[in-house]
Order: sequence, then C-alpha cells, then structure tokens
Amino acid sequence: MNGTNEKYWTLGGDLRVARMGFGAMRLPVSALGGPANDRETGLAVLRRAVELGVDHIDTAAFYYHDDLSANDMIREALSPYPDGLVIATKVGPRRDPGDPMPTGQLETGELRAEVERNLRELGRDTLDLVYLRPGGLEPPGEDSIAERFAVLAGLREEGIIRHLGVSHVSAAQLDEARAIAPVAAVQNWFDVTRPQDTAMLALCAREGIAYAPFFPLGGFGIPDHPRLKEIAGRHGATVAQILLAGLLALSPATLAIPGTSSLEHLEENVAAAGIRLTGEDLAAIDGIAAGPDTP
Repeated sequence: MNGTNEKYWTLGGDLRVARMGFGAMRLPVSALGGPANDRETGLAVLRRAVELGVDHIDTAAFYYHDDLSANDMIREALSPYPDGLVIATKVGPRRDPGDPMPTGQLETGELRAEVERNLRELGRDTLDLVYLRPGGLEPPGEDSIAERFAVLAGLREEGIIRHLGVSHVSAAQLDEARAIAPVAAVQNWFDVTRPQDTAMLALCAREGIAYAPFFPLGGFGIPDHPRLKEIAGRHGATVAQILLAGLLALSPATLAIPGTSSLEHLEENVAAAGIRLTGEDLAAIDGIAAGPDTP
C-alpha cells in the first residue's frame, strides 16, 4: 500500500469523481431473500449521499426486490440530476421474475434492450458508464467477451453510452475488450483482506483505468480480524471504515462504492475517505492479506 491521499479520479479522461462513491445494490433489500427495505429511507439515503459529496453511484437494472428498484429510486430521489453526478450501471446478467438473483447471462442480441431499460428506468438519454458483466461469483473465466463487448462499443459510437467498463473479468478478457474500445473502469471482487486481484489493480493504475471493486467490505460479512479492530480503535473508527480507508490507500486508481440502506452507515462510509492510515496501519493490513495472523 502506498497511502495515497488523492481524493478524486477522472473516469475516461473527462468525468472527475470523488473516490468515495455509493453502491445501490442494497437499496431495495439488504440481504438475499430478506424483506424489502423502506422506500422512503432509501430515497433519503440517496439524497443525503449527494449532500455529502458523493458524485459516483453504481447501480444495475437487476438491482430490485418486489416492487422496489434501485434505478427507479435513484431517478425519484435525484432527478433532475445535479451537474457532475456520474451514474454507472452493469449489463450482462439475466434475472427473470421470481429469481432472487441473476441466474444466467443475456444473449448478445438482448444487451441493447438492457441498456435501453437502464436509460428508461434512470430517466436519462445517455449512460455515463456501462460495465459488461460476464459470469457470476465464481472466478472469472476465459471465455471470449468480444462479441458482447462489441455491442456496447457500438452503443458508445451511437452516443447512448459515454464510457465502457468490464466487471468480474480476467486480464485476458480485459485485453480483449481494450482491443475493441477504450475501457474506463474495471469492477472485480476485491477487498484489502482478499487481494487476489492485485495484479489487475496494478495494471489498471498503470493504464489509467479506474478500479472500482464490488464487495469492498467483504461481501458476506465484514472480516473479523484482531488487527483490523486494533487499527479501528486507534482511529476511533469502525472496522468497515478501516477497510474503506485501506482500499483508497492502495492506489489512486481505486474507487470505493460501498452500499447501504442506512443513513448512519452512509455517514460512516463517506467519513472513511477522511481517515489517514499510518505506515504501521498499512503494514498491518498487508500482513492480514498475506496470511493468517501470527503472535
């Protein structure tokens, strides 16, 4: 970790965003199979996020639960959208009615309709950033994404999409996409205690590509580790805040997009951008990533 203090990143060379953003996945429902969240609270969370300086929101049309849709909530809470607000979305996964989560992949010919669905739900004429998301939560494969990415590249040429990204991909798949059109961002599974994608992060930083990991807080529960608790105690912070601060310290290319349906957690997440970890803190976090804790 290099302890970078950079506050902003410029997506695609022309969209400056604060490196602490917001993920909309948990707006409709907080846990898989759980009850729907309160709509008014979700709208309040979105409005407060913008008040706190968040200008990068990550969403998808398949983020919904019952009659609650993240895209609809974003439009209702924030439209007409403030200048400078960047909304990123993802296409690729198939989620049919009744499915609690995506269970397959859209066909190549269905991608345009999914992009248009996002435009319609968000109430926008152009999407700032669209990721192609192949695969599920299993490790990225090596199947070609060229044909599907080319569809999005065509929509970029039409002016429907401003910038393109790829999500949950291997280095070979990223190379394949970049041979077709510029890639502004990568969104892979990563947190500071699970650094398997470090090489991809380094590549993105070298090439001027943003790295906006999903599951920045672990995904299936915040890691329970004594060193994280010790660091949090020294800073008067929560473990979640230390995970986010550590992510931002990794590289100026990292963008954090933690999601929540809680106003309290939103405030904590945004405040994490102001935590300055020491060299000792960063070394301790590196030690967690390297392997089991030792006395």
